[in-house]
Amino acid sequence: MKRLPAIAAIALAIVLVLLSAPGARAQDEITLAAPGIMKTPFDMLIPGFEMKTGHKVKATYGAEDGVRQQAAKGDPPVDVPVIEAPYDTVIASGNVVAGSETALSSIPVGVAVKKGAPKPDISTPDAVKSMLLAAKSIAFPNPAPAAASGISVTDSLKRLGIADQLQPKITLTQGGGRAMTMVANGTAEIGLTFLPGMTDAGIDIVGTLPNAISTPTRVVGFVSTHAKDPAAAKALLAYLSSPEAAAAYKASMMQPGH
Repeated sequence: MKRLPAIAAIALAIVLVLLSAPGARAQDEITLAAPGIMKTPFDMLIPGFEMKTGHKVKATYGAEDGVRQQAAKGDPPVDVPVIEAPYDTVIASGNVVAGSETALSSIPVGVAVKKGAPKPDISTPDAVKSMLLAAKSIAFPNPAPAAASGISVTDSLKRLGIADQLQPKITLTQGGGRAMTMVANGTAEIGLTFLPGMTDAGIDIVGTLPNAISTPTRVVGFVSTHAKDPAAAKALLAYLSSPEAAAAYKASMMQPGH
């Protein structure tokens, strides 16, 4: 009989070890995949969610189309995929819960010039059209494959009716950062990409394209059909779309919600 307390203590120790094992902790860990442009606001927001709920969040970031394809294939699976538009293939894939789409932020396209250069008027569609026609060289991200910023810029040029006319002086880059580098070193006179990507010290931001020709790109989150804990995944999305999250998006030059 005297051995029972010792046996109970050993059993308790085993249980504690099992509960602290990586597999057990993973059950309380929410996995999230998002395009790299969302890292700054999410780094601000995730600690607050973890403190508030006790859930841990494991976030990974990648190229926007890579994250989109990952979500559409469900491989590797994550609890919460965050996607920049377009995301019709993700919804159609069946790998996200129908009706779980949650608007987090919208990202406008900005216009940049070399630091110290005169800032052109971009206040109206006609002013933007005149600016682009007068520019000697223009750089923006390649819209293929499915680069949201490049798609948005290309759509704006089509709306202005000058897409074909501008082709000889357009350089398509691999990502917005490279377009901004071209502006900074004088290789391109005008650079366009998502506003949060305009961080090069060698540029000046002129402003954003008018909404009449450039609708900010929506960023949305979904609950994955592979989510280990759908309720926890839904809670994370609720937090990332809450009023308290708005300040983080604004600080990252994004528009909350939409």
